[in-house]
Amino acid sequence: MIVVLGIGGTHLSGFQMSVINYTSLYIQKFINETWLERYDSVLHQETLTLLWSFIVSVYCVGGMIGCLCSGYLTAKYGKKKCLLFNDMVLIIATLNTGFSRRAKSFEMILIGRFLEGFSAGINMNAHVQYAGEISPKKLRGFVNVTSSVFLALGKAVARILGLR
Repeated sequence: MIVVLGIGGTHLSGFQMSVINYTSLYIQKFINETWLERYDSVLHQETLTLLWSFIVSVYCVGGMIGCLCSGYLTAKYGKKKCLLFNDMVLIIATLNTGFSRRAKSFEMILIGRFLEGFSAGINMNAHVQYAGEISPKKLRGFVNVTSSVFLALGKAVARILGLR
């Protein structure tokens, strides 16, 4: 159960934090191609850097908003329902990011990254609380520590998969 909660919970958040670094060349190339196709002009390097910075940092903005909303959402709907709703948000974010190339819209990556961050913000709070509540008293401390372990493991897996 701990492995399932870890992989389905904080591992994914750690992976999403780190994986964007290794896809930067491909996403910047996609932004250039999309811009050229839409406007028949070359995108300036400064503008590309600005768009790339937005794509990277909007995850943190979404995470901050998700963290601020998580207390209210878990109090109103409960932790389990909040985590299930969070999974739906993450599915929508993944579809947005995944279909951005087919739709020829780099803005969908921005929206997807924001929603992924929002989902991670809720998940980092609600997941630890829920895991602590459902675990046996003897294992409660161990279960709560595994969230940090799986977060670090997600970052490590993203770095390993990003190696050339």
